[in-house]
Amino acid sequence: MFRRVLAVATALVLAASLGIAGTPTSADAAGPGWYKTSGSRIVNASTGKTVTLKATSWFGMETETCAPHGLWSISVKQGMAQIAGMGFNTVRLPYANECLSRKNATSINTAMNPTLANATPLKIMDAVIATARSYGLRVILDRHRPGTDAQSELWYTDKYSEKRWISDWRMLAARYKSDPTVIGVDLHNEPRGNACWGCGVRSRDWQAAAVRAGNAVLEVNPKLLIIVEGVQFAPDGSATWWGGNLRGVAKKPVTLKVKNRVIYSPHEYPSSISDQPWFHTSNYPANLPGVWERNWGFIATKKIAPVFVGEFGTKLQTTSDKQWLAKLTAYMKGKGLSWAYWSFNPNSGDTGGLLKDDWYTRDKAKLAALKPILTPKNVPYPAAPTPAPQPSQPQPQPSQPQPQPSQPPAVGGTSTASSNGVSATLTVTSAWEGKYQVGLSLTAPSSGKVRAWTASWASPGARAVDNAWGMSCSVAGSGSSSARVTCRGTEWGVANLTNGARVDVGVILSAAQPPAKPKLSLSVTR
Repeated sequence: MFRRVLAVATALVLAASLGIAGTPTSADAAGPGWYKTSGSRIVNASTGKTVTLKATSWFGMETETCAPHGLWSISVKQGMAQIAGMGFNTVRLPYANECLSRKNATSINTAMNPTLANATPLKIMDAVIATARSYGLRVILDRHRPGTDAQSELWYTDKYSEKRWISDWRMLAARYKSDPTVIGVDLHNEPRGNACWGCGVRSRDWQAAAVRAGNAVLEVNPKLLIIVEGVQFAPDGSATWWGGNLRGVAKKPVTLKVKNRVIYSPHEYPSSISDQPWFHTSNYPANLPGVWERNWGFIATKKIAPVFVGEFGTKLQTTSDKQWLAKLTAYMKGKGLSWAYWSFNPNSGDTGGLLKDDWYTRDKAKLAALKPILTPKNVPYPAAPTPAPQPSQPQPQPSQPQPQPSQPPAVGGTSTASSNGVSATLTVTSAWEGKYQVGLSLTAPSSGKVRAWTASWASPGARAVDNAWGMSCSVAGSGSSSARVTCRGTEWGVANLTNGARVDVGVILSAAQPPAKPKLSLSVTR
């Protein structure tokens, strides 16, 4: 059983409720063509008109699915209609090198996305870019991970060499060379740890690697923007977010053979994502602009190059987070910076997204908080494809809405459990043909840190794990009536579970149907 397509009438009602009725309008006020830089500005290369990139990240092509998440519930067109309707003009599209060579993707509802049946990840990327173009949106390709298993601190790993990294970038540059929808390449997501800026050690000098990769890409397409993130530790030893420290640019900028192509891209997050010293000063949040100016804002102030704040996001649940977001939007607006909100997806475990778990309903509170820098547009919400009728069934007339099947009773069902001061809620958030998705919310005790946790539930007929975030999952008794799913917290799914904080993790499973009454078991070590 799966969430069926919306009929035309239903889609029009939904469009009205979302406030996105009307006709498509170009989200790019700067006009067609390629972009370049001019001092601290991004400009249209033909007209010189200033461009402010207002992007959101639609992730998934860097995960085991090798496809944008949510295509189990919506079509690519519906996703792009939402993004354009919210007021964005650009999509940041994360990918993993592993997916570029894969022959297939998973977790795509082909009734919703019939043209993606049996498509390779590269063909899916083509379709995403073509659909973005049809909605007046530009695309930034983001090398988010080498493999689908995890991010890497350096731009290469034992399995994915620097040569492979550059070769794949050159391939993508050639693939979209004639399409100015793809305006730029984010060379590597969040260099950190041993990555240094301009230290002269080839194996870890990110600034030098960005020069090598940037020049290689521009040899293929000299019209692309080259987006360079920072590192974690600056030359003076100061630390900030992964990829967020660009102090080294002051003395060692990235200089490429083609001029006016470099954009610097920090990432910024609030205290709910990871604590930082500046969240605890007596003058918080008034101190934040000074922090940003020291770490990366000076690049725009001194007109060295444009700044593109490549990631920022929050669940917007705490006073501190709300203060942080208000200050950041004001700072970016005041300096005329470009930016990308993380994320469009609702299933980002640490930030949530701009849509709710149904992949239709907008998060009004977040969009209201972004209102100073984001203006909604009138964009129609397209009806999803309707399945072809059987020979014995007459084709419904356009004025007749398609009857909707009843919702699978398991979808939306919840189960709770607690252990060692941690409470957890399991929810079957969606189900479609051969798959279902579970969201798991865990809340830490008011003080102390969680060292490890394990959650499990019976799932008769479950066969395999499709994808998981914030935890690692396995299926015992695959395909049997006694199959059981067991998940253990990993990375931020454990690290952020401290001092009353909440984390939201999830998994997609291959199964004929979700469990009718999932009963959650939880074990926590502190």
